[in-house]
Amino acid sequence: MKVRVLYQWPPGHVRTPAYLRGKVGIIERRIGEFKNPEQNAYRAKPDQSHLIRVRFKMKEVWGDNAERPDDFIEAEIYEHWLEPYDAT
Repeated sequence: MKVRVLYQWPPGHVRTPAYLRGKVGIIERRIGEFKNPEQNAYRAKPDQSHLIRVRFKMKEVWGDNAERPDDFIEAEIYEHWLEPYDAT
């Protein structure tokens, strides 16, 4: 399933890499449910959130500057930072 990382820039502590925001990848696997680290960092009662491993083509991440455009990078991103993506 294709997903897009939300293109958000909230203030404070976030665990989603800036270079992946707005990028499209494919879910590689679900890792499990964990406490939301963004809420936990501020001592708020954290919600449970699924952690998901997403695979991105290097060309998607770095564009024409990708040294090896067909290679992949994988990142573990919390589900609340992902949205379904349909290119149609």
